[in-house]
Amino acid sequence: MPAKPTLDPRVDAYIEAAAPFAQPILEKIRAAFHAGAPDLKENIKWGVPSFEREGILGGMAVFKAHVSYGFWRAGEMEDPHDLLGEVRKASPMRIQAQSVKDLPSKAVLVSYVKQARQLDETPKKATKKARPSAKAPAYLTKAIQANAKAAAFWKTLAPGYRREYVEWVTEAKRDTTRDKRLEQTVLWLSENKRRNWKYENC
Repeated sequence: MPAKPTLDPRVDAYIEAAAPFAQPILEKIRAAFHAGAPDLKENIKWGVPSFEREGILGGMAVFKAHVSYGFWRAGEMEDPHDLLGEVRKASPMRIQAQSVKDLPSKAVLVSYVKQARQLDETPKKATKKARPSAKAPAYLTKAIQANAKAAAFWKTLAPGYRREYVEWVTEAKRDTTRDKRLEQTVLWLSENKRRNWKYENC
């Protein structure tokens, strides 16, 4: 016989305190999580029930007229029954049910929990943010080219060092700030200095 799931009394209390319409929905969701991941632990996070192993598998929450539930890593999951839809882009736990009729079959829900459990055993892929281009805008290039020493040193700089100057100048919120940084950039380049030269010998 399968081991009896370990239930957290705080989750019991949460369900008991919920509106009558929500209680059977919460119970079915809870049962599906335990069926799909028998080794999970229950917890209360952010005031609502969550289901966890190494990380969070998913959770559920009661609102005035519906129950929301879902999977923490929904964005990485397959969705063969169109259960997740577009909600995964807004929040990992935004699937809604106003009655038990809105829930998928237990078999379907359990299959999604099993997916979530399998993902929990896989390190989450880091999302790399695209770095801005090291290419200088026309006004910066023009200013640098107008100074022979600055232009010569600019040519020797690796893309990373060029990017530091480009970001510093282009991120200025005011024209006056940008112009001041532009002037400083040309001066430092003409002196063979990188953007953070002040800190390089610290």
